[in-house]
Amino acid sequence: MYMQKYYPGFEKNFIEVEENIKIHTVTGGQGKEAILFLHGHPENYLIWRFIVPYLKNDYNIVMTDLRGYGESSKPKGEPDHSNYSKRVMGNDQLQVMHKLGFDKFHIISHDRGSRVAHRLILDNPENILTCTFMDILPTDDMYDQTTKEFANKYWHWFFYIQPGDFPEVLLAKDPKKFIEFNLTKKIGPTARANFSQDILDEYTRHFADPKTIHGICEDYKASASIDRIHNDFDRNKKIDIPILALWGENGIVGNLWDVKAGWEKTCINVTGYAVENCGHFVPEEQPEIVLKYVKKFLNDN
Repeated sequence: MYMQKYYPGFEKNFIEVEENIKIHTVTGGQGKEAILFLHGHPENYLIWRFIVPYLKNDYNIVMTDLRGYGESSKPKGEPDHSNYSKRVMGNDQLQVMHKLGFDKFHIISHDRGSRVAHRLILDNPENILTCTFMDILPTDDMYDQTTKEFANKYWHWFFYIQPGDFPEVLLAKDPKKFIEFNLTKKIGPTARANFSQDILDEYTRHFADPKTIHGICEDYKASASIDRIHNDFDRNKKIDIPILALWGENGIVGNLWDVKAGWEKTCINVTGYAVENCGHFVPEEQPEIVLKYVKKFLNDN
């Protein structure tokens, strides 16, 4: 249903990246170069439904569900959350691209997908042509500079990392309520119509799976623990591939931080724009503006 409606002509596969781990992958398009699209929380590959149709004639398109999300594998987390570290999740994506025959590629990412992309670039810069980050700054910066306003809007960051299965048990009681609450809290008021009922139903269907809730919690727990160890090791490493940073003009990230300046601390070549009349879910709220910036960035690089 969703493939035919939003991505006609695209193919759906499950690519094994390690034993018992398969990444849900949707491919299509044509071109000399490839773009890997990485979604955010609590969504899946459908987040790119307004973007991909306008890039498919010029690029090979690869959309995935992150480990723990959508239709990808959702292994039980290790005690140290290492199998949901951004290093492991990034390697999932690198293996997908290698198995599809792409050794070098662009990345377009949002939210959690951008955090995976950030680590993927740090670990494998030779494989990445350019990267677009949407509505994030480096994870450690956001944790270390937490304010009351940030904690109120991003409360789930601190809820998901509570020990044991406490957050999982509570979220399983009413996943639909969570999806609606989370989206409403972060979407700009004029963009609500872009989230049709079938899309909300699909996001909810996946989030209602206890394995998905577990995988998402592990993703966040890793960010607050083992990822920080990896980040400390690379704290002085510079990224020299071209970076496009986009953020919602009305979103919490853009209101609390100077996003472009934040990325310029560790990235040598940064282009950045606030997306007007936009909250957190940038590629779904203002796809026309995103496409304008992305196309120019890709053409220039």
